[in-house]
Amino acid sequence: MSLVNWFKRGVQEMMVARPDDAKSQVVWKHPDSTIPLKSQLTVEADEVAVFFRDGKVVATLEPGRHTLDSANLPFLSNLIDSFTGGNVFIAEVFFVNTREHTGVKFGGRIGHVQDPKSGVPVETMVHGEFSFKVDDAEELITGLVGMGRAESYTVRSWMKEQVLKIIRDRIAEMCVKNKWPLLDVTSGAYTEEVEKDVLSGIKQHVDPYGIQIVRLGNFVIDIDDEDADNLKRLYTDAAYLQTVGGVDSYARFAAGKAMMGAGEGMAKGGGGGGGEGGGGVGGGGVLSGAGLGVGFGLAQMLVRDTRGGDVLAPAAAGIVCGGCGSSVAPGRFCSHCGGGLKKEETTAEGAAAFCTSCGSPVAPDAVFCGQCGNKRG
Repeated sequence: MSLVNWFKRGVQEMMVARPDDAKSQVVWKHPDSTIPLKSQLTVEADEVAVFFRDGKVVATLEPGRHTLDSANLPFLSNLIDSFTGGNVFIAEVFFVNTREHTGVKFGGRIGHVQDPKSGVPVETMVHGEFSFKVDDAEELITGLVGMGRAESYTVRSWMKEQVLKIIRDRIAEMCVKNKWPLLDVTSGAYTEEVEKDVLSGIKQHVDPYGIQIVRLGNFVIDIDDEDADNLKRLYTDAAYLQTVGGVDSYARFAAGKAMMGAGEGMAKGGGGGGGEGGGGVGGGGVLSGAGLGVGFGLAQMLVRDTRGGDVLAPAAAGIVCGGCGSSVAPGRFCSHCGGGLKKEETTAEGAAAFCTSCGSPVAPDAVFCGQCGNKRG
């Protein structure tokens, strides 16, 4: 049987359609580029069929059943192979899904993002899902997929990278510009704003390939558990200071905590223990006074008098001057009015005691002053 007669016999017997096991693929290429005339081409409701010849788009057929005959599809006349007596045309046929593809998972590291509320850089991550659809099948094939046997995972993989790249850029930018606390971001308080901004930003990257990222679904912005605990402690401490003293600067709060730590170290002898020259509180050394001075000084810097005046009240345990009523550090004289403090005013529960003769700090249970040697009265 001649080749021509074989083609004549096979006319109207060939069915061109995407097989069931390839339905989920974004792009599927028909394996045979030699197709008999009058074959039946079936294009499902959620796809289109794109015809190529010599690397160029010839036509795109919409959903439906089409008889491949030049009488009703004039473009086929340009594809007919004369060698077969006009019974066969040569073309590459691609089937492209146009439905919305959901549940595409993505995730990865965003990087260190500075928390606007505390100023602390925090390692941030994101994971979730997105959906996409093909708006222009021809641009997808020529711009991204290519003319070979298309593998859908390459399309999805490329889009995952694009989504993650845009989220990485936009999250950091939005947190800084809008001063969003990271704990609020990770709680999902700004999910809609993030989704809207990311979809807007990614559009320019996928449009040239005929793709649209439709929506983000179930995406979560997260931070390390240890970083989250640290932020919570910072927020709690700073909220307490705001309540008791009106301090509204987290930078000032952080600096204050560092200096308070230095003051406490000096009060304990600068790490030198209780030996010679250690100057611990019990020994009444010079460092003891300096350490307590730093501590009380910082306390007064951090907390304002709750009465709203200009007087600074100590954050640590203090006393109230009987003369002017100000909250001041324990000592022999009032640091606000200069008046002498009564004996019962020179100590306070939880605070160091002071010598009534020279004003030096001494241990609460000391009988004699370590500075002047006088017996405590």
